[in-house]
Amino acid sequence: MTGSRIYNVYCDESCHLEHDGVPVMAWGAVTCPQGEARAIAEAIRALKSAHGLKPSFEAKWTKVSPSKAGFYLALIDLFLADDRMRFRGLLVPDKALLDHARFDQSHDEWYYKMYFTMLRPIFAAPHRYRIYLDVKDTRGGPKTRKLHDVLANSLLDFERQTIERVQQVRSHESELLQVADLLIGALTYANRGLATSPAKVAIIDRLRAKLGQNALSRTSTFAATKFNILVWRAQGAAG
Repeated sequence: MTGSRIYNVYCDESCHLEHDGVPVMAWGAVTCPQGEARAIAEAIRALKSAHGLKPSFEAKWTKVSPSKAGFYLALIDLFLADDRMRFRGLLVPDKALLDHARFDQSHDEWYYKMYFTMLRPIFAAPHRYRIYLDVKDTRGGPKTRKLHDVLANSLLDFERQTIERVQQVRSHESELLQVADLLIGALTYANRGLATSPAKVAIIDRLRAKLGQNALSRTSTFAATKFNILVWRAQGAAG
């Protein structure tokens, strides 16, 4: 494969359950060249130390607080400044509009379709991809294998030469997965219209200041490669 590179893709999701009472749902992925992953992780651990945190501290959206606001804003700035990292997200603004029966599909089947829809723009020949998912529950193993099947089959990658692997990792062991969690958390928080945490609002404001006021709420342009989202709407939904 002349010119082929390997990319790591760190995926997470938020509010993905069908009946969890939260209207918004999102998927997201942070990508980087495989050979740069360790250096990026070391830079993030150094950032943690610089802000008085243990290198093993797990950064995640649910842990954003006033006492750690400086660190989280610095982490957002690191992501924005580091050309080796990119983010791709998919946002579903209102799960109540989903009508799986109309399309003869289960919520799980739709879930995998959305994962592929989110990831598809990342893939480009002749490059190869290693996908890492956050460990969620005991169903993780079968879901991981199913996702690999869906992605490979959708790309006609029957020999698994493009999607080399799809595997689970624990988020506390992966700084890049922590960045994905943080960005997906910001995406869902902003689109729920929440303002319960000044520290979280500060992160939203920082992202909007650097990326554009509508960057978290509208489908990105094709040229937006650093932070690119698709706002997915159910067929027939208004807006």
